[in-house]
Amino acid sequence: MEKFHFTSPPFTREIRIDHRLNLPLLEAEITALRAVIEARQSAALVAPAGSGKTVVLRALKESLPAARYSVYYFKLSDLSARDMCRQVAQALGLESRGQYPSLVRALEDRFRAGYDEQALRPVLIFDDAQDMRPDAIRLVRLLTNFEMDSRLVVSIILAGQLTLKQRLLAPDLEDVRQRLIHCAELRLLSREDTFTYLDHRTKIAGLVLSPFTDGAKEALFEITRGNMRALDKLGLACLKKVAQVSRTKVEAADVAIVRGEQWM
Repeated sequence: MEKFHFTSPPFTREIRIDHRLNLPLLEAEITALRAVIEARQSAALVAPAGSGKTVVLRALKESLPAARYSVYYFKLSDLSARDMCRQVAQALGLESRGQYPSLVRALEDRFRAGYDEQALRPVLIFDDAQDMRPDAIRLVRLLTNFEMDSRLVVSIILAGQLTLKQRLLAPDLEDVRQRLIHCAELRLLSREDTFTYLDHRTKIAGLVLSPFTDGAKEALFEITRGNMRALDKLGLACLKKVAQVSRTKVEAADVAIVRGEQWM
């Protein structure tokens, strides 16, 4: 930070959501997912690692007024439907013991009460949903089925890596897929987006001029193919490397050297 005169750590994962780069693709999906929730419907968000899925989910959550929505975020693993129900029940402050049918009924009662008594619309965001078992994915159907589908109460967002799409396209999950009115798929950054991203990340850390030469930006794109996580990791390592030799510009050769020292 001293060598480059940054005012805050560059390429940190602790980026404020209002400091995100407003890429059109990501902003369009934030808007689309919010429209789904406002319609009290459900959706899926599929994205390769490093394409901005977490940014989209964080921005979506922040955009929902607390006076109207109760938003619950879950980062999942390979859980059974019952164990997943228990996690949701715990988040809602409910008793998490009992048989699976009684857990589902308890969740439905809580969602209905919050909606009827406080006008709070429940939103469940299931991240890393590619690891969900098929019986757990079917909770989408169970938890969104109120009064024989005559009422729309709960919105569910399934978010995960590309294998989530394969799971949802399985014939035995067609009933779940039909309840997802919007299915989005993110992509990695383009070359132009990558250059913009690098400039943005160093600018919000306090630099007016980018420390990366055009050649370095090109090398970073060729190595990472627009993966934002990889860009953060490699970009920070490059800055550390040139700071050690008292330079303030990262060249393409520096990127190549650092790439050989990194696990990517």
